[in-house]
Amino acid sequence: MRRGRWLVRWLWTGMAILSLLTHSWGQDIEDWQYEECKLSRPGPPATIVTVDEESPNGTVLVENMQINGRAQDPGRTISLTLLDNYDYWVILEPARQRLYLNSTGRHLDRDPPNYITTIVVQVQCTNQLVGTVILHEVRIVVRDKNDNSPQFQQPRYYVSINELTPVGTTIFTGFSGNNGATDIDDGPNGHIEYSILYNPNDPVSNTTVRVGNTLSGHILLAERLNYEEKTRYLVLVQASDRAPYPPNRLTATTTLTVDVLDGDDLGPMFLPCILVNNTRDCNPLTYRAAIPEFTEPTKLNPLNVTPPIRAVDMDRNIQPPSDRPGILYYILVGQPNKYPEYFSLNRTTAELRVLKPISRDLYQRFTLIIKAEQDNGHPLPAYADVIIEILDENNQAPYFQFATYQGYVSESSPVGTTISASANLTAPLGIIALDNDIEETKDPMVKITLDDYTTIFSLTPTGIIRYLRILKPVDREKQMVYTFTMVASDGVQQSSPVTVNILVIDANDNTPTFAQVSYSVEVFTDMQPGETVLQLTAADADEGLNGLVTYEILAGAQGHFVINNRSGRITVAPGVMLTVGRSYALTVKASDNAPDSQRRSSITTVYIEVLPPNNQSPPRFPLLTYNLEISEAMRIGAILLNLQATDRENDPITYRIVSGDSQKVFNLSETIGLLLLGKPLDRETTDQYRLIVTASDGNPGGTSTTTVSIVVTDVNDNDPKFNITLGTNFTVQEEQANLFVGQVRATDPDAGANGQVYYRIVNHPDLFVISANGSIYTRQPLDRELRNHYSLIVEASDGAVDPRRTTITLSVQVLDIDDNSPVFSQQVYVVNVPENSPVGTVILKLSAVDADTFSNITYRIKTESARQLFSLNPITGELAVLQTLDFEGLAAMGMGTSYTFQVEAVNQGALMPPGLATVTVLITDMNDFSPIFSQDLYKGLVAPNAEKGTVITTVFAEDQDPPGTPASFVRYRVDLEKSPYSGSIFDVEEDTGRVITKVNLNEEPSVTFKLFVIAFDNGEPVKSNSTLVEITVLQPSLIPIFTEEEYRFPPVKELLPVGTAVGTILAAAMNQAIFYSIVGGNALGHFKVNNSTGVISIAKPLDYENVTSYTLRVQADSLGVVMSNLRVPSKTNTAKVFIEIQDENDHPPVFSRKLYIGGVTEDTKIFSSVLKIVATDKDTRNFSAMAYRLIIPPTAEGQDSFVIEAYTGIIKSAIMFRNMRRSYFKFEVIATDDYGKGFSSSAEVVVSVVNALDMQVVVSTVSPTLVEENKEELIRILERHVQDQIPGAKVIVESIGPRRHGDGFELEDYSKSDLMVYAIDPLTNRAISRQELFKFLDGNVLEINKEFQPYLGEGGRILEIRSPDIVASVKKAAQAVGYTEGALLALAIIIILCCIPAILIVMVTYKQRQAECAKTARIQMALPPGGKAAPAAAPTANLYEELGDSSMRRGPGRQQQQLLRPSLLRPEALSMESGIDPGQDYYNYDQGYDFPQYGSRRRLISPMYDEYGEVIMEDDGYYYGPEPGRKKWIKLVVDRENESSSTGEESTTESQQNRLPNSHSNINGNIYLAQNGTIVRTRRPAHLNNLKMGSPCRLSKHFKKLDKLGVTHEEPSPAVGNEVSENKMENGTSSCVHSNKDVNLNTLSSCGSLGSTITNLKTFGSKTSIAKAIIDSGQSVSGEQETSVDNHKNSRETLESHSDHTLSDEEELWMGPWNNLHIPMTKL
Repeated sequence: MRRGRWLVRWLWTGMAILSLLTHSWGQDIEDWQYEECKLSRPGPPATIVTVDEESPNGTVLVENMQINGRAQDPGRTISLTLLDNYDYWVILEPARQRLYLNSTGRHLDRDPPNYITTIVVQVQCTNQLVGTVILHEVRIVVRDKNDNSPQFQQPRYYVSINELTPVGTTIFTGFSGNNGATDIDDGPNGHIEYSILYNPNDPVSNTTVRVGNTLSGHILLAERLNYEEKTRYLVLVQASDRAPYPPNRLTATTTLTVDVLDGDDLGPMFLPCILVNNTRDCNPLTYRAAIPEFTEPTKLNPLNVTPPIRAVDMDRNIQPPSDRPGILYYILVGQPNKYPEYFSLNRTTAELRVLKPISRDLYQRFTLIIKAEQDNGHPLPAYADVIIEILDENNQAPYFQFATYQGYVSESSPVGTTISASANLTAPLGIIALDNDIEETKDPMVKITLDDYTTIFSLTPTGIIRYLRILKPVDREKQMVYTFTMVASDGVQQSSPVTVNILVIDANDNTPTFAQVSYSVEVFTDMQPGETVLQLTAADADEGLNGLVTYEILAGAQGHFVINNRSGRITVAPGVMLTVGRSYALTVKASDNAPDSQRRSSITTVYIEVLPPNNQSPPRFPLLTYNLEISEAMRIGAILLNLQATDRENDPITYRIVSGDSQKVFNLSETIGLLLLGKPLDRETTDQYRLIVTASDGNPGGTSTTTVSIVVTDVNDNDPKFNITLGTNFTVQEEQANLFVGQVRATDPDAGANGQVYYRIVNHPDLFVISANGSIYTRQPLDRELRNHYSLIVEASDGAVDPRRTTITLSVQVLDIDDNSPVFSQQVYVVNVPENSPVGTVILKLSAVDADTFSNITYRIKTESARQLFSLNPITGELAVLQTLDFEGLAAMGMGTSYTFQVEAVNQGALMPPGLATVTVLITDMNDFSPIFSQDLYKGLVAPNAEKGTVITTVFAEDQDPPGTPASFVRYRVDLEKSPYSGSIFDVEEDTGRVITKVNLNEEPSVTFKLFVIAFDNGEPVKSNSTLVEITVLQPSLIPIFTEEEYRFPPVKELLPVGTAVGTILAAAMNQAIFYSIVGGNALGHFKVNNSTGVISIAKPLDYENVTSYTLRVQADSLGVVMSNLRVPSKTNTAKVFIEIQDENDHPPVFSRKLYIGGVTEDTKIFSSVLKIVATDKDTRNFSAMAYRLIIPPTAEGQDSFVIEAYTGIIKSAIMFRNMRRSYFKFEVIATDDYGKGFSSSAEVVVSVVNALDMQVVVSTVSPTLVEENKEELIRILERHVQDQIPGAKVIVESIGPRRHGDGFELEDYSKSDLMVYAIDPLTNRAISRQELFKFLDGNVLEINKEFQPYLGEGGRILEIRSPDIVASVKKAAQAVGYTEGALLALAIIIILCCIPAILIVMVTYKQRQAECAKTARIQMALPPGGKAAPAAAPTANLYEELGDSSMRRGPGRQQQQLLRPSLLRPEALSMESGIDPGQDYYNYDQGYDFPQYGSRRRLISPMYDEYGEVIMEDDGYYYGPEPGRKKWIKLVVDRENESSSTGEESTTESQQNRLPNSHSNINGNIYLAQNGTIVRTRRPAHLNNLKMGSPCRLSKHFKKLDKLGVTHEEPSPAVGNEVSENKMENGTSSCVHSNKDVNLNTLSSCGSLGSTITNLKTFGSKTSIAKAIIDSGQSVSGEQETSVDNHKNSRETLESHSDHTLSDEEELWMGPWNNLHIPMTKL
């Protein structure tokens, strides 16, 4: 209660206080409620703030608006909203009166293209108390941020300036305006300044130019330019902004290309110019001409000067060409000084003409100094010498260098071979004929004739050295030596004849030849071993080993006869007893002993018939002929030979010498037949005897005769003996080698080597040589001055092992000839002569001697020009001055500070050339002349602010002292005494005379400075001269200013017409008319500028392929200055213009050749590369990118023969070329540029089909790798030799491999190589025949080897040119057939006779086996499944349905599967040998198909056979069932040994499903599993000997093995009718078989292979069965047999042995007799 009272009390107290407060507030409400929405700060209701561009989202723009009032509940008095918030850049927070930046998803960018510089919004404030509204403006200024780099407007900048441009000149203003670098930032961040960086690619560029104004980017020239040294500078220019903080500055760079233009700063030069070392100066040039004396000028003019006189301006690139100066020619001076009467020089054409005939007695030579200068007054002329020789009349007879010539040639040398100088045929024989009328170094052009054998030998018609060549083959066997004479004639006089001996060297060109083609001999059985059967002799006309014949029996002797390989005697072999009636045909070969590669041989046949012994025969000598050699030193009484004969009847025999021994030299024992020596022998008297000896048994007709040939061999018992009647005193001229001295002759009566005489020089073998016939020649030239007599000892020896020798001493006197020229005491004389020495002053005395016997020496000056200055006493040799020598005068003639000439010492009446010496007269110069300025007053203009080094003008002074002397060298300096102030600001370059600024000028305009310049020389004493240079400072208003230093115009298309404007340049000057001109970069005149408007346009057609860009240098001058012929280049009045040329497609493709020739072989695979087509285009970019296509007539099958890769141009084959040899394909190839969218061109292609019969193999001694590396060069060489016979022929490489050799070419040698080639004839478009190709190559194998040498290396050469292996094999096979063709014919008849019964047996056996198969099938059909009887209530609709074929039993709901038709298989899988039935569906997994489902039954399997003949399925070959994690499979294994098959069951993992089968081939065929479950095994057509017949016993073994393969737990499926099955099969469906089906292995073969067909199978409902497929196709399968595996009923069937029950013919299924499985093809 108490609490309630207190609560009431406090409540009334609060109400009272509140009432008091309310009353107080009510009085002030009229004042403060109107202050809401006003700013709490003084000033206008506007707020200005700044923010950086690219500030982040949420940046506070205004921290507090400072507006009175509360903008949030509770107690809200105002409400704030934003107005004019365009693009919603500002966000308002009313409670805190704060503004934020809203840049979500964007940037606040002040720079272009957004240009957001200011954001203005209105903040509306509404007074909630009184309802008033106040607008507060907020202005947000966006501050710039340096976030953009400068950007150049052009990728590159160009300018071209003349090399004569003064240093300090502004050469580029192209950065002015917007053409340079720009920066879109604001303020200093957007201001640009330029600088030049160091360019490592052009290190001197940054010193050659400099930046004149960093803000405008004007580029000034800092160094002198020289077009001849450098024509382009790449200046690296940097543009940076001017951000206040330097590290924040951003930069950009560009390249300014400065092209230097050629200016006229060089004079002309005579051509040809041969530079001095590595300088640009030309060596002094001398032109030469020769004219016969007394020749009329009309026959000579204009003179043929070598080389032709021609001069060009060394400034070859002055543009435009019309500004290039012309050249004028003058004859400056000449010697003799009468030259103007005889010669003149055309001023413009430089033709030198003769004015009147010249006598050589007066003048032998003219020396002219000619001058070439420019027609524009350029002060730098060029000089050259012209030497004109006056030729003498023909008054000397030609002569040969040697009196005799000895040559050698092989008789095997082809026509055109050069005669050799040595027997080893290494060096050619050179014939030298000279004519003293003509210099020895020149071809005398004499005619050399032969007196004989002109049809065999010819001589090269021209040259200092002539060579003999053969015109037709020579034969040593017909003529061994050719001797003839030669005479040389110059058309007027004739030389003495010389003798030429040519020895023919033997070559193996004769084959050993038998006297008869065959021989027939009869022998008796009682002949003893070693007894002679026949003496064979083969003759060979060659000599040495080439003529040495050896013999051998190749065949037919059967070991009963042997032949002596040297004598050719055939005898009975040791231990052989001959049999009556036998006959022999011996093939005997006779070969020479030449090297294997050159060996020749021939064969003969000896027929021998063995006869029985003759019982009434006379005594028989063992040999018909006895050959005996005995020495002439044999003692008397020696037994020479046992001539004992045999008599079959053993009658006593009497021996007598019938004839041949008239001197009774030999004794013959009458009873025992011993031949004895009775008297001494002397071979030199009688060297052989032929005795006829008889043996008689005393019976009539009982006498035999034999011949004893006795050769008395020599004993070396005689010394060689010289024939002294030939003389022993000889003479020979000196200085000639191979000169005939004399001849000695020695004879030796001994025989053979003992009588062969050999000669030898004993004491001077180095000076003399003696030939085999005793002729003595000088080995080298003799020198009488060294020795004039020789006692020559010649030795003659025989050829015995211990030779006998004889010597003779000859006297050889060396005759003197004029072979020595006088020799001066010094070869070079040097003498100093002061100029202006008096006439007649002796300056030198010459001395010379002659080593010959007689000499009369006189002296003379050889150099014609020196005869005008000096005189030489012909007797004393004193050299004196003939006229006053003026140093400067000689210099003007081009003679310099010294004069060098030749003097001669002549032996009067001699033929040798005079002795020569060189005299050099050094003329001491006196400084006679002072330099002389070309002008008395020089004037120049200079800008008031010219920089240091600016060239103002050039002074020039010339000194008449001889060029090259110190007195002629002019230098310059400023005369500081006369011009002290001017000399402080101007200077002159000491060497060039260019007046330049010495300091940076800052002078008042119109001021004129006077500068005195001194020119001084280096003579003694020094002389000088001076001139005045007035330099005026030009008014700046007279110098125009270009708006830009560099102009860059848009790219100009190259096909724009002439006159099209490309851009405009603009310059300005106060009150001046502007004259625009192109002063550089327009050398070709392709552009022009309008002088008044500055519009640059095209003046000539442009061509991007020639010039891609231009850098023009333009200049703007005041018209008044131009009209005053003055110009003042400065920084501001020159600019560069860069013009880029844009390429257009204006050139068609160009093929590398008009006709391409290629080849393919008949076995070339499809898509093999044939050849490559190449076309090029002058255009660039895609305009030069080619697309190729072929225009080719299709084949008869509609296919293209070839295809081409569109972008590579490689032509590839598209068909097979079997049996197409000698045919060719001709088509057209089109190349279109721009990837097929532009211009097109065409070329023809010919591809010829060849095979090995058209080829040749080039066998070489190097490895195949080396041949492959140099293939292109080697083929080019072969092609050139083939083209010599068939122009345009193309040689093509077929293969490169190791050398194949051996009888069957089965051996390979990798150290050598076989290069197989063939050639195509462009006229016939077919291959050149193999025989022709062999002739072209083998006939030039020596030349080809020489050209191959650089590529094959040392030792590399061609061994042979041969036919390919296959051609050689065919030839050998053909030869083998030739030997055995009779035997083959007989064998063929026997085989035919034996085959007829075999065929009958096979047919009978086949019928029996057919019955057995049918019987076995019926037994199996009668058995119940699983060994139980079949239920009667389950009749089968047909055989397949009864046996459980899944194609007849389709369960409901089975998923159907689309099968692959045979048309989807590879073409080769459908060949006649593939065994695949076109009417059957198969699964093909070669392309990566998934494995079929279980219901699809089987898939194709390709077999691979192991070493035991079993089939191995690489893809595991399994048949998979549906059980999870386990696959059931059936695998067919062929047992070759037992001819059986088996199956197995195994589990496999899931990963094996994806393994793809590999295709394998076998001679027995392939095995596939078809969709219907049939295993198809294809075989080649069988041979009869491969047929294997089965038997019931073997058949039962097969069934027992198959019984193990049964699969249990098969559930029966309902059967359907035939119609349903057929309809479903026609719809392409198949049913799935459950996993627990029984699987049995059966075999099925087509019976069509032997002529029978399968009939009455219409009741079979399975369309996929093989029998149905065969009936549908309407064909019999004759070439292949098939094996099938089918599914069977639910139970495992018991396999039993053969049953007697047989099927009818309609129910039988045939099994082929050569089925390797040997399983009856009935359903099991």
